[in-house]
Formats: sequence, C-alpha cells, structure tokens
Amino acid sequence: MIIQKIYQELQDIPEDKLAEIYELIHYFKLGLGTEKTQPRTPGLIQGTLGDAFFEPLPEEEIQQWE
Repeated sequence: MIIQKIYQELQDIPEDKLAEIYELIHYFKLGLGTEKTQPRTPGLIQGTLGDAFFEPLPEEEIQQWE
C-alpha cells in the first residue's frame, strides 16, 4: 500500500528535516483544494511595444548581469 511506503520513507528522514517535509505536504494539500475559475487561453498579448523596448541596455546594466 502506498501509505506504508510513505511511512517507510519518512522514517529515513532526519528529524531536523521533517518540518520541511511537513510544509511540502501541507501546501501540496492546500493546492489540491483550489480550483481555477477560468482556464488560461494561450496567445499573443494585445497591445504594442514602445520604442524603448528595442533600445540597447546601458553598459552599466549589462555589467550587472555578467
């Protein structure tokens, strides 16, 4: 049974890491209860880009990314 496998795995996790496992399970469970009200529709975003979008970045900003 799957619940027994989960218990076995939990026994091998160090005590100081169990809080992280609890949070993972807790938030996973909370996510199961949420329903999406409206499915996403993929596609292009409407609107236009300003000219600034196409201008090169200043050298200072490029250096921060390297």
